[in-house]
Parts: sequence; structure tokens; C-alpha cells
Amino acid sequence: MQGERCIAGQFLGDTGFAYTLSLISGKYKMTILYALSEFGTVRFNELKRYIGTITFKTLSLALKELERDGLVCRREYPQIPPKVEYSLTERGKSLMPILDAMCEWGEKNRE
Repeated sequence: MQGERCIAGQFLGDTGFAYTLSLISGKYKMTILYALSEFGTVRFNELKRYIGTITFKTLSLALKELERDGLVCRREYPQIPPKVEYSLTERGKSLMPILDAMCEWGEKNRE
């Protein structure tokens, strides 16, 4: 319904807004999602290079959380040396219009 907010009459913690925020909050989660959207299926070190400022430990932890929440798919290949690739799930891809809108807003409103 136009004009009605999803948080109207509710405790903020019980809303879809709070749930979405819980999935994407964190210093690098949105950056990781955006990178996977841009570059498709990537390996861990590639993703680290794309982001640049993230530590290996932080990237590993964020990827595990995003995988747990069904936003990122981790695919391990049984070979030596081990090969692991990351990509967005359909659920993760469904967040991209939201992140795109945030990007557009930032472009229009940054000084």
C-alpha cells in the first residue's frame, strides 16, 4: 500500500527491515555481495583482491555468515590444491536491487 511503512505500529526489531539489516549489516557484507554480483563466481583470493582493504580473517568470517544466511554459495572442488569458489545464490541475487538503489542514492547525494 502506497505511503504505509513496514514498521508502522510494530516494534522495529520484529520488522522485515530489521531482518534484512541483520543479514547485510557488517563492515564488508554489502561490499562482498556487490563484488559477487559484479564479478560472478570467484575464488577467495580474487574476492580479497577486488575488495582490497579486508583482512583474510574478516573475509572468511563474513563469507561463512553470508553462506549460513543463504545469500552466498560456497562450492568446493575435490582436487589438490583445493579449489573453492563463491557466488550469489538466488536469494542473494534478490538483494541486488536494494544494493543498487543504495548505490544510486549515494551517487546522487554524496558531496
